[in-house]
Amino acid sequence: MINIQKNILGIVLSFIVALVSLTISDLLPHHIIGASVISLILGMLMNPLISRYPIFVNGLTFTSKKILKFAIVLMGASLSFSQVIQVGRFSLIVMTFTLITAFGFGYIFGKIFKMDWRLSSLISAGTGICGGSAVAAIAPVIDSDDSQVAYAISATFIFDVIMVILFPIIGRYLGMNDLGFGLWTGTAVNDTSSVVAAGYAFSDIAGNYAVIVKLTRTLSIVPIVIIFSWINSKVKKDDVTSSDNVNVASIFPHFIILFLIMVGIKSTGLISQDLSLNLSNISKFLMVMSLGSIGLKTNFSKLKGSGFLPMVHGFLISSLVVIVSYLIQGVLGQL
Repeated sequence: MINIQKNILGIVLSFIVALVSLTISDLLPHHIIGASVISLILGMLMNPLISRYPIFVNGLTFTSKKILKFAIVLMGASLSFSQVIQVGRFSLIVMTFTLITAFGFGYIFGKIFKMDWRLSSLISAGTGICGGSAVAAIAPVIDSDDSQVAYAISATFIFDVIMVILFPIIGRYLGMNDLGFGLWTGTAVNDTSSVVAAGYAFSDIAGNYAVIVKLTRTLSIVPIVIIFSWINSKVKKDDVTSSDNVNVASIFPHFIILFLIMVGIKSTGLISQDLSLNLSNISKFLMVMSLGSIGLKTNFSKLKGSGFLPMVHGFLISSLVVIVSYLIQGVLGQL
């Protein structure tokens, strides 16, 4: 009861921010800016006021940590392993190359720009996997602070806004077919709302295909989170100059097991389409709440302290992912 009283105000505040953000997103044409991004920005704008009242801290922390993980688990209800088969071998090949590009060049540019490896990794994850959802999933397992999460999501969001406008124009100029454009959009654009906006702006068929590819791309969260759990543990070991082997059981993000169980249940057909849709909507709302709470805890002046280079980092690897996705499709004859 005491814990509920300590957390309730911060949870309610995050809930209100999420409702306002969803309303704003719904009012925008084609939902061009996702509610999660709006929630993050709105929270950051409110931070100077909210930070004066410590009574919100516990609830905001609970929302940004516990509720966030629960949202990721529920996200599994919208995915199934059969989707990998549905999108075919070509999309999996393209996604493999785009993931290698995002994390490979992300690591290189992070070193060149002398960035904190956590911020660099979050930007790469947002670019290579699925925008804010990937950033939110990986952040807890690499001990990222809130300002790094906010910066990573901001970097991918700005690029997405540009791509939503340019992708349909470029696709028509290049004479791409519906399936090729859907595959290109699903593998190269980051946030789900941006994928939907860009895909359906080209055609309904392209939009449908882009969404399927995007959902399948989301499944890569699982191995990436596990890999970064191991990396973070190794970094911690190195910090204390220990040569002991890493205990995989101790670092494994257990909420990902629940996520996989949810995906497995969905794959068996035990979860109806209506229930899947409802759970997915709850997951999205809780994700918006969580990102709003992160924004509410993020000091904008601290965010500015990260500098301009991380934003350049995000633009560079996002651009490379777009180019690689298109070139690989050309090689496979899918354009």
